[in-house]
Amino acid sequence: MELSTLAVFIPACFALNMAPGPNNLLSISNASRYGFVRACTGGLGRLLGFAIMIAFAGVGLTAVLHTSEWLFHAIKILGAAYLFYLAVQLWRAPADSNLDEGVVDVGSGRLARQEFLVAMGNPKAILLFTAFLPQFVDHSAPIGGQFAQLGAMFLALECIAIGLYCYMGIHARRLFARPSGKRLFNRTCAGLLAGAASFLLVARRG
Repeated sequence: MELSTLAVFIPACFALNMAPGPNNLLSISNASRYGFVRACTGGLGRLLGFAIMIAFAGVGLTAVLHTSEWLFHAIKILGAAYLFYLAVQLWRAPADSNLDEGVVDVGSGRLARQEFLVAMGNPKAILLFTAFLPQFVDHSAPIGGQFAQLGAMFLALECIAIGLYCYMGIHARRLFARPSGKRLFNRTCAGLLAGAASFLLVARRG
């Protein structure tokens, strides 16, 4: 892959990785409640979801999503419903200052499952890979290998984004250390997740 292509792809890709979407908001919330390492480990679920999407885009399966109105809406509604569910759970989360001793029992597997479901429940994310990655593919060379390279770079940059958003969550926990501050932070994150769910409901395939 040419350096000129990488010089354009990497900054553009990282801007997409850092966009404050549902998964990044979830990382902030999880890091503030369960700690940096646990939230970062939970981000593996998101990486798995994105890897599946990239594989689908690579073999052309997302063409079905482009043409199937009902499938797009089904995924969209399920994804939005799950985001609303997470928002309600976060809104109702206790803000007791002693809560940190209890939340450590939440396993990384559960957080990874959350990240995976949020990622897979966003059809716009799936279509993103078919709209973005192919722009950097040289059609005069074997496409499969190029798609794998671009996908691997996307996932590597996503790891950095996960770490940065989790780091923000740790600082947010320190800023909102008192119960009233925790309650405000939880409900702000809940509102943002609900807002993301609302935007997802009105998303179009185009």
